[in-house]
Amino acid sequence: MSVKAVLFDLDDTLLWDDRSVSEAFKQTCTIAAEAAGVSEEELEAAVRREARALYETYETFPFTQMIGINPFEALWGKFERGDHPMFRKLQQLAPEYRVQAWTKGLAALGVDHPELGEKLAEAFPALRRQLKYVYDETFSVLDELKKKYKLLLLTNGSPDLQQEKLDGMPDLIPYFDSIVISGNFGEGKPSSNLFAHAMEQIGISPEEGIMVGDKLTTDILGANRIGMVSVWINRHDAKRSDEIVPAYEIASLTELYDLLNQLNESVS
Repeated sequence: MSVKAVLFDLDDTLLWDDRSVSEAFKQTCTIAAEAAGVSEEELEAAVRREARALYETYETFPFTQMIGINPFEALWGKFERGDHPMFRKLQQLAPEYRVQAWTKGLAALGVDHPELGEKLAEAFPALRRQLKYVYDETFSVLDELKKKYKLLLLTNGSPDLQQEKLDGMPDLIPYFDSIVISGNFGEGKPSSNLFAHAMEQIGISPEEGIMVGDKLTTDILGANRIGMVSVWINRHDAKRSDEIVPAYEIASLTELYDLLNQLNESVS
């Protein structure tokens, strides 16, 4: 059966989210360095560490793991949308979480300065919202694939935050026949139920689609479970164990052209 649709992950597959987060951290830590003389690199490491540790203490943590909301998204997300009651708890927790993460990060470097912690907690979200990147090949690849395939965006995360990322790069939205956000569905990748829901949106079977994403534990595992061809985008030559094995591995989205031709020729 030939491939009729390509399912894409969003963060660090089409959008360069890691760059946005890293640059927001760097610029926020520069503010701290100027105010308190701390090392920018050491503060970033400390805040990332404190944020992760604090995030895991909240009752919302199992839900955020399941939906796919990481600690650094909670450093700038508002969580104003989504029907699940855990989104309301996240909305309530987020402001204090942000302040605590930055204040504890400063304290880890010997700086007791709650007021600066509050300032940094406000600066990071503002900076992150200004920093929007896609990979160089994203639009050219989507232009070509749109001519022959249905395209679906399947992204983990909170409804408002993922929509905000898309709204920040509005030229992406029209490419997709359907956009599925895990927080709207109630389960995140690698849920087979979520993949089934996504396939229903565009009327395909698992054999008629491929899933392209950067995370083995969500994108690749989810596709493997339902019998869909999984394509791991591995731009940074990361090493993997054989616990989760993608059907194919690519270093650039441009490799999808030949891969899709190869897959369709094999069934013709």
